[in-house]
Amino acid sequence: MLFVAKCGLHIDLESSQTGLPIPDHDHIKSRELFSDVIEETEKKYQNKIDELQEKITALEKSIRDQTMKMQNVSSPKPSPSEIIIEGVSDVTFNQVNVSGEMQQYFEEKLKAAEILHGVEMKSEYEITAFNRFTINRIYLVDPGLGKRVVEKPIGLKRRDLHEVLTFAINILNKQRPMESRQFSFSDFVEGIYRTHSTSGTHYELFFRNLDFLTDKSRYTKVVIMRPFGPLFSISTTQVNTGQEWINLILPLKNRLDSFMQFMTRFEETVIAKDKRVFLTVVYFGNDGLMGAKNIMSATAKKTGYKHLRLVNLNEDFSRGRGLQVGVQNWKNGDVILFLCDVDIVFSLEFLERCRLNTERTKKVYYPIVFSLYNPKVVYTLQGYPIPQEKDQLVISKQSGFWRDFGYGMTCQYRSDFLMTKGFDETFNGWGGEDVALYKKYVRSHYMVMRATDPGIFHLWHEKYCDPKLPTEHYEGCIRSKALSEASHSQLGFLVFKDEMKNRQIQTNFSLRNNNTIVRR
Repeated sequence: MLFVAKCGLHIDLESSQTGLPIPDHDHIKSRELFSDVIEETEKKYQNKIDELQEKITALEKSIRDQTMKMQNVSSPKPSPSEIIIEGVSDVTFNQVNVSGEMQQYFEEKLKAAEILHGVEMKSEYEITAFNRFTINRIYLVDPGLGKRVVEKPIGLKRRDLHEVLTFAINILNKQRPMESRQFSFSDFVEGIYRTHSTSGTHYELFFRNLDFLTDKSRYTKVVIMRPFGPLFSISTTQVNTGQEWINLILPLKNRLDSFMQFMTRFEETVIAKDKRVFLTVVYFGNDGLMGAKNIMSATAKKTGYKHLRLVNLNEDFSRGRGLQVGVQNWKNGDVILFLCDVDIVFSLEFLERCRLNTERTKKVYYPIVFSLYNPKVVYTLQGYPIPQEKDQLVISKQSGFWRDFGYGMTCQYRSDFLMTKGFDETFNGWGGEDVALYKKYVRSHYMVMRATDPGIFHLWHEKYCDPKLPTEHYEGCIRSKALSEASHSQLGFLVFKDEMKNRQIQTNFSLRNNNTIVRR
């Protein structure tokens, strides 16, 4: 009612300034009387508010005093909720219940870290850069999977930064009188953080200085460390992969030359050494079908290896559909599935990791494959002949990159695959179906084992992006094609090829002129 009355007066005052009729003397007297009533009511409410505020302040002080008394009675030492590191008066382990031994461990970590002082390093490559952040933005040093140089904090990172800011605000407010203005998230200006692999995460946070709000050059700085704890054992188990078979499923259409090379590698790695991999090839259409049969028959006849199967689908090619049929075609109980492509090269060590990183109902393995660049760019551009395939399997920034956006290669138990209902078979051609399956596992109780694997390579090959694909899938195909062609510097050499050629011509011309002058 008070708010409505005040608004009503405001409207009346405005009406006298906009040319509306001015009220007569009786109306003015009524309004003055009404104003007196409102003023008296406001005073009454304000007195009540002040009285309640005093009671709240008194209660908070009483609670704080009682808490301090309880802490002092329970222990003569500093309270576990605020343990001060000796010799460093402004560093505390707030709200952390730590024993004396653990406190000593944290002290050693802090003193060794580059937080309170600099640390001598051998080279510039040892420096760990900070990431800068505000309430709703992180400016990343390492762009990660999303390849973003700036992003909105989400998931675990959002939770981490929110916890750090809350912690810092609580520390600041403990140092301020209760009757003064308290710090809040709106006072946070910006911060930086970095993680050292041996010590923990270091945060430096800047807030507005509440005692000098009009002076924008004054800040309150809070330095926080989230230390790593000491190592301790979780479990020790014995693992035996000797009886674990893998069913390698390969969808295929045409590309018989690539399939011939794949079978040669399969013979060298699986048939000659591992001997515990069943190969299921799902071939689409009839064109080239007989050639695929002949290749597999020749391998079986030459080696005596019987664990080969060819399944034919008289349909348009769909990778998801082919893998789904390959899974369903297996009738010998549960088995580890390795969903593969014809351009993949894998080693004996990879097959062991495939077995070690999968666990029924618990874990699925999604290796990050090393993808090779176009050998014509990598070698020919440098003036070298293209080496044989096995000599191209080199991990370096000039030969390829970790395909962290690819989810097509995976190892998982058949029972787990069927539990998630596998692939969405509505995807046509290549792309999309692998991401959809990956997301199913990410959003489930399964642990997704995602790691770089130096034992699996993706060979470069011409990539065709069908213009008839949906826009999202087509753009993804083009993006993948661009990333797979060459490194940033190699693409730069191609772009500035004419400029480099002109420079070489000018250099040769200058050398000829100098030689002519010398002879004279």
